[in-house]
Order: sequence, then structure tokens, then C-alpha cells
Amino acid sequence: MERDEPEATGSGQRSVRVRVRRYGRGVVQARDLVRSWVRSAPGTHIWLLVIGVTSLVIAAASEGLETFLLHRTSSNIHELNKHPLQSLLISGFWIEKPSSFLFYAVLFELVHANVERWAGTWRWLLTVGVAHIAATLISQEVLLVAIEHHAAPRAMRHVVDIGVSYGLAAAAGLLTYRIPRPWRWGWLVALVLFFATPLVAGGTFTDVGHAVAVSVGLACGPLVRGRRGWGR
Repeated sequence: MERDEPEATGSGQRSVRVRVRRYGRGVVQARDLVRSWVRSAPGTHIWLLVIGVTSLVIAAASEGLETFLLHRTSSNIHELNKHPLQSLLISGFWIEKPSSFLFYAVLFELVHANVERWAGTWRWLLTVGVAHIAATLISQEVLLVAIEHHAAPRAMRHVVDIGVSYGLAAAAGLLTYRIPRPWRWGWLVALVLFFATPLVAGGTFTDVGHAVAVSVGLACGPLVRGRRGWGR
């Protein structure tokens, strides 16, 4: 009986070492998968990193500084008249509520990362960039017309208009071409209902921008013609 104890102890130690090695291999494999995923969509993750930094800035800012930053980085009518290129570029790297960062991070991984990996960084970036600019300019022009016809207050010239939703809408539109038939038509109907319903219900200038952005994404189908979709 006395000889069995060292053997049992040795067996237990070997079992622990085996579990530790397996755990270590699992950690390494998970790290490699994450690294591979990030490298496969560099634009998405650089963009997400910048948004994370700007969200921390907003979260740490005083109320007065937060208000200044949100208005200064907006692509509203006032800023577009004063700093058109700067406001168009910078507004896409901020979100109004830092608490929603995790929500946007999930959407970036589900939508942007998938589209970028499939379409390629430059095709993805072109689609998102054109959509962001078009949606911003058209939606602000609609708002300007409403102000001039007294359908909206003049204070709306300084409205906070920042965020990444136009780019997400465009990427969702382009993603349509990766989904195989017949599921593609269901996705397309869902997109149309999601973005058109607010317009029919008397939506805001932001709803106009979203409709424009998803339309740009759908119109960019020729950019991904011939690329393999899911299940092909």
C-alpha cells in the first residue's frame, strides 16, 4: 500500500501537466485565430480602434468639452459650410454615446469584417466611403430644404450628425451579394423594410441618409461580381 501512493501522486501530476499543456495549446490556437481574423480585415479593426479611442475621449470629457467635440466633429450644415472635407472625414470616427461602443463593435465584426474579408479592403473602403459622403451630403441637403421651407428649426443647422451607421448600412447592402440564393432575397427584403419603414413613417434626415447609404451599397454590386459567396 505504501508503494501505491507515489504512483498515484505521480499519475495525478502527469494528468495536471497534460491538462495544462492542452489548455496552453487551446490558448495559442485561440490567439492565432483572433490574430488571423484581425489581419484579414485590417481596415475594419483600425477603424474600430479609432472609434474606441474617440469614445474614451468623450467618456472622459467634461459636459462642456463633450458638447464642443460632438458639434465640432459633426458633418452638419454649419460644419460642412466651414470645413467640408474635414467634417466629412472626421464625423465617421465618432459615436455620440460611448456606452454603445460594444454594440457597434459586434456590428463591425458581423458586417464590416465579413464584407472586407470577402470583397477586399479597397472595394469595401470605396463602398463605405462613397456611401458615407453621399448619405451625409444628401441628408443634410434635405434638412437644409426643410429649414428653408420652415419645416425644421434653424437650430438644426448645428445638429449633431456623427457616427458610423451610414457605413454600416452600405456594408450591409454590399453583403447582399455574398448571400446565396434564395436566402439573398430574404436578406434584401429585410434591408428594404428596415431602412424604408422609417421614411414611410415620416423619418428624419438621418433616416434619409441610411436609405441613401444602403442604396449605394446595393449599387456597388459590380465591384464584387465574380467573387465567391457563402456556400460556393
